This record gives sequence, C-alpha cells and structure tokens, in this order.
Amino acid sequence: MCAQKVKVGVVGFGFASRTFHCPLIVSSPHLELTAVVERHSDKSKEAYPWVTVAKSTDELFAMDNVDLVVITTPNDSHFPLAKQAMEKGKHVVVEKPFTITSQEASSLVQIAEKTGKICSIYQNRRWDGDFLTVKKLVENGHLGRLVEFESHFDRFRNFVKAGWREKDDQPGSGMLYDLGAHLIDQALSLFGLPTSLFATIGNQRQLKESSVVDDFTIILKYPSDFNVILRSSMLARQAPVLRFSLRGMDGSFVKHHLDVQEDQLKAGLVPTSAGYGVESTDRWGTINSDIGGVHVVGQVETENGDYLSFYNNVGEAILKNDASHLAVKPQHGVNCIRIIELAKQSSDEGRVVAL
Repeated sequence: MCAQKVKVGVVGFGFASRTFHCPLIVSSPHLELTAVVERHSDKSKEAYPWVTVAKSTDELFAMDNVDLVVITTPNDSHFPLAKQAMEKGKHVVVEKPFTITSQEASSLVQIAEKTGKICSIYQNRRWDGDFLTVKKLVENGHLGRLVEFESHFDRFRNFVKAGWREKDDQPGSGMLYDLGAHLIDQALSLFGLPTSLFATIGNQRQLKESSVVDDFTIILKYPSDFNVILRSSMLARQAPVLRFSLRGMDGSFVKHHLDVQEDQLKAGLVPTSAGYGVESTDRWGTINSDIGGVHVVGQVETENGDYLSFYNNVGEAILKNDASHLAVKPQHGVNCIRIIELAKQSSDEGRVVAL
C-alpha cells in the first residue's frame, strides 16, 4: 500500500472518463479519486459513492483536497482548462490530443515549468500490448535493420456517429486529432522526430452530415530511407484489421487485431481482473526472421497490455515532485501536435514537408 496518495479530480464523466480514466485512477496505489465535474447529473457518484460532484471547473480548481486534475472534455477546451488548472496550483493530465495547436501546447509546457506543476498527456496506447511487443522486437533488433514500420488504426463506420468528434464546426474534430494522435505518439516515442513527412488527408465518406477528416496516410521519413507509415480509415470493413507490419533486413513481423484493453474496460474489467490485458493466442502476431543465426517462423506472444502504468507513472512523478520521471512529457505533446500541423500542410500543398 502507498501511504501517501495523490487526490484526483476529473473534469467530465463521458465515455473517456467512465471507460478509461476513472477505472484506472481507482486501480492505482498512488492515486485517490476525490471529485468529478458533472454539470447536469451525478452519475459519477452512482459508480463511486465517495466522490464529491462539482458543478463547475471553478469549483473543482478551488478544492484544497484535489492535487491532480484530469481533463477529459472536448479538444478545444484542453488548453484553457489545463492552463487555468496549473495556474490554480493543480497538476494536470490532459486527454489526447494535448491541444489544437502547437503554439497552445508550447504555452502549456512553459506554464508547467513556471508553476512547477506536473503536466502529462493521456497517451495510453504506448501501453497497448501489441505496441509493447513491436517495441521489444525493434529494440532487440530481431528483424535486423528496420526499413519500414507500418501502423494502422482502422474502423468501419459508413455513417456519422453522434457527438462532437464528427462535427464540422468543432475545432480538433475528425480522425487526425483522434486516432492520429495515438499513431503519431507511438511512432515518435519509438523513433523520435523524422526529418520530413508526406501526408494525404481527406473525407472519403462524403456524407452530407459531416465533412470531417475520416481518412489519412502520413509517411514519416527518417535517415537511410527508413519510413514510418501511419494509416487510418473509417471504411476498413475487412476483419481482422491490420495493426502493424514491420520489415527489416533480416525479416518481417505482421500483427492484426486491436489491443484488448478497451473492450475489457467497456465490459467492466479492471487491471486487477483475471485476464486483463492478456491477448488470446489466435490474435498473436507472426514473425519470419533470422535471429541469432536461426531462421524463426511462427507466432510471437503479445506482451500484456498495461494502461495502468500511465497513471502509476504520473502518480510517482507527483509524489517525487520530479517532472523528469514522466513517461509522457508535455514536450511530447508539442511534437505530436506539430506533426499533425505539418501533415495538414503537406496534404494541402501536395508535397514533402521538412521539419
């Protein structure tokens, strides 16, 4: 047991808060869910009877017994709420994407430094089991010198889903800020910033109700002709969906299916539940490579997914008062948003853009 805990207030109790944030917060030995902002209901109290329901962010930010504020509201509210929270003396976790613009993101980095507050972005998919697996394959050189890394996050939805994420007039709506923020962050965490990029971004469904981005391809270009291909489509019906395809001088690795944790959390499982984060053998990826002088062909067991590690890391950084301990640093958020901006520029101008 952790003697001292960080007291957490969550802004919002929508899908992300109910499914991802609150179950993980209450599972962490370093954190204590203390308050939730709900303007028009008290649903969080039904799930967590001990919490205080605040009716505004001002009320939450004024609470002396809240150390960390988690922001799960629409994307265009991330910057002003995170700024206000830190200036009121709170540490912050911001749901991805960090902000709408890299200028806003850079401002939050400066505010965190000025106030001495911990600031992180909820990039939980660094702890997807499949990503942890490919990370280990890459870092251990099991495919030889990597020449291509392809990462997909595809869905099939040939209609407009209710909610702000598909509204034309909502800043930060569409798949590039949603799923793109995940794919970009994973790539940058593994390979760092590219030297240049090329992107195509569009609206393939052509539905009258919405013209937000529903398809993109981003090619991050690195030295020695190494390319990272990030792909997302709303019209990928074939199952199972491709998740990763890696090619190296010694071999290749292919992985289908999405990480199991989101579906498990939706079903009510938590990190302490039996089988949480564990992928069944029929979903494992396959490798064909020369490793240590041996030709290896077969399945690769998927690493266990571990979203709880994100919140444990944030809690540890706050308790240690050490921003350098953060796995997801605010500058990572700046880099991610900058890639989004350059991808839009590349697509608009039809050319490779240098960083």
